[in-house]
Amino acid sequence: MPLVKKLYLFILNTFLPLFLMTFFISLFVLLMQFLWKYVDELVGKGIEVGVLGELFFYAALTIVPMALPLSMLLASLMTFGNLGERLELLAIKAAGISLRQTMNPLIIAVLFIAAGAFFFQNNVLPKAQVKMYALLFSVRQKSPELDIPEGVFYDQISGYNLLVKKKDRDTGMLYDLMIYDFSEGFDNAMVILADSGKLSFTDDKQYLFFTLHSGESFENLRNQRTNSQNIPYRRETFSTKEILIPFDANFNRMDEGMMQNQYIGQNIGQLTHSIDSLTGRIDSISSRIAGELKNSYFNINITNKPSTATNFQSPKKENNNATPTIGHINIDSIYANASLQERESMLSRALGRAESIRQEYEYRSISTNQQQILVRRHEIERHKKFTLSFACLIFFFIGAPLGAIIRKGGLGTPVVISVLLFICYYIIDNAGYKSALNGRWAVWEGMWLSSAILLALGIFLTYKAINDSAVFNKDAYLNFLRKIIGKSETRNVVHKEVIIDEATPEEILEQLETLDKECNSLIEKTGGKAQSFFSYWTRGYDRKAIHRLHDKVENFVERAQNCRSALLVSKLMDYPILRNLLLYNPCGHKTIGWIIMWLLPITLPLYLIGNWEQKQLRHELQVIGHTNREIRNIARQLIDEREKEK
Repeated sequence: MPLVKKLYLFILNTFLPLFLMTFFISLFVLLMQFLWKYVDELVGKGIEVGVLGELFFYAALTIVPMALPLSMLLASLMTFGNLGERLELLAIKAAGISLRQTMNPLIIAVLFIAAGAFFFQNNVLPKAQVKMYALLFSVRQKSPELDIPEGVFYDQISGYNLLVKKKDRDTGMLYDLMIYDFSEGFDNAMVILADSGKLSFTDDKQYLFFTLHSGESFENLRNQRTNSQNIPYRRETFSTKEILIPFDANFNRMDEGMMQNQYIGQNIGQLTHSIDSLTGRIDSISSRIAGELKNSYFNINITNKPSTATNFQSPKKENNNATPTIGHINIDSIYANASLQERESMLSRALGRAESIRQEYEYRSISTNQQQILVRRHEIERHKKFTLSFACLIFFFIGAPLGAIIRKGGLGTPVVISVLLFICYYIIDNAGYKSALNGRWAVWEGMWLSSAILLALGIFLTYKAINDSAVFNKDAYLNFLRKIIGKSETRNVVHKEVIIDEATPEEILEQLETLDKECNSLIEKTGGKAQSFFSYWTRGYDRKAIHRLHDKVENFVERAQNCRSALLVSKLMDYPILRNLLLYNPCGHKTIGWIIMWLLPITLPLYLIGNWEQKQLRHELQVIGHTNREIRNIARQLIDEREKEK
């Protein structure tokens, strides 16, 4: 036990530094990606270093859900890759400690990390996202830093364009100024020209204060109503003029209360409460809309034409005090007896009412759909609280066995494999997220799709690593492919100069009889023609009979090779090497074939390939029969020659 404890401490001391290193590397890379994404909104606004540091800190916290699984995969892969590369893993197995036992301390450590990730997702991340997005929106609203270039129009002040021909950076004087003021619209634009001027901010940094010298201004007066086609304008010449231009240079933080009410700022309990509230609201709106649709009707005025109804019930006795009643109303009769003008009026009103109702319910449908999307966003955010912890576990059970299999440490092969696997995970996760958001899939299906796929990969790799299976053995995969599609081989038979156990012509003829029967039997079973799609998947070819014929051909060739006739031995090379491919009978059972055959996108190409392979087999059977006849003739000639010699 003390040795096992030392081993566990050794593995933990190997894993934890690698995990921390890869975590901060991943965090830095993803933070750089965040910086490049928002760099245009951050530069040129004179934002203080403290504000930028605060923004990057909260951005780093929001990136943790992406960096943590990647670092878990890379660290576990490097840990067991290093152990395998230095043959330490082999020594551990030789000491009687299995790979599963070796992984035990890391499994416990990863469980603690997964629990911490859940706590982080539920308690820390919502607050970090609220602060990060509030800061980011505040930065977006911040006015750009005022830096007017020389000889170029400056348009970063809302409603104004400025042109400065020359600047004196020592005194701050501006020369040859041109100011276009279209803050009240282009029709009421004002142009100010000045020989020189100076720019400063007001004390509250809410306005730009211009002091202009030796200039003039031109202003349209279109807003003054006049019947003249000419537009009056006003021209002013000044020696000194002071103007104020609205320009907020302060950095105003956005209120975080608005962001806290959004789904990104809520924990599991708050998300569940919001989902229940939104779902109840949607159900209430849907019930009200359904009731309105059910009770909606078209009003028809029939008071002016009572005689047009054919099924009115007339009272038997006149009663002036009785209220007249109307029985069943025949709408078709009313419409048929109406005048052309009345018909057009009815149709126009009905069409207008129908169009109005259609537009109203289209708007309600869009509004309800937006509410449903909001519900799905809340549900997605709730599922994210759990997927991060589960992803950490999955990536550990992918990285650890994969490192034990490939036995490569360092930052070379593990980094490449980790990045490729993480890209696959990100693509699948993003596809599932979009499918869940737009309602194509249930939310839980979309959010757990990537985890389910990688879980199967983790189970497979862990099973293979624990059982020391050759996952990356090229020959094993080539042999499997040969079983499916095979590869034609050419037989090579060499005539023996020294023969100890000679094969006589009579013995060869006797074996040929057995070989002929087996070959003809198989030809009859194949039918000599291509199988239909249904026959291929439900019946196929008898692979056991093919295997028996293959064995008989090989045994016959091996025995006939001991014949002294060089002609007969050379003729043995005409025998094809039969392949017992899976494509000859891919299912092996009729019921399974009936089930699989309906997967047309997969089964149809396989049927075409298998049909071609069956055609090759039928040709090989014909070649075997033809070669049998030729060898039989050669054997009989050998017998005749021997009889003549006697």
